[in-house]
Amino acid sequence: MDNMLDTGTLKVSLRSTLGSIPVKSAQVAISYTGEPDSTIETLSTDSSGQTETITLPTPPLEYSMSPSENQPYSEYTLQVKAEGYEPVSVSGVELFSGQEALADIDMVPNTAGENPERFVIGPHTLFGDYPPKIPEEEVKPPTETGEIV
Repeated sequence: MDNMLDTGTLKVSLRSTLGSIPVKSAQVAISYTGEPDSTIETLSTDSSGQTETITLPTPPLEYSMSPSENQPYSEYTLQVKAEGYEPVSVSGVELFSGQEALADIDMVPNTAGENPERFVIGPHTLFGDYPPKIPEEEVKPPTETGEIV
């Protein structure tokens, strides 16, 4: 990826949906969102259900200082597998220059097959194509309804 001059950090924390128990010895595969089959790094969780903090490339800090045509963050996909739990895929994890991203993922105990639960995080409001905010009056006049409350 070009224009990847800066870095940010990422730490993943896994918990079971049953009682918030840490999910240890899980495998977390990290890839660029545009290339989910090209794993950059694979991390394992410790007894607390957390991975080590990893440093990953991001666009330059200047991209996030004001709106522009340049995406101000890197997007990563996390593929999580743990024995006894359903696999989880999280797309669109945003990583900004100089910032630590914390990904807290709840793992569902595996009761059926191997169908991964997929989550997609939409574009950040700094970069996404969202409709403009509808302007509102700063002070709204009270409305008289004639009812006594």
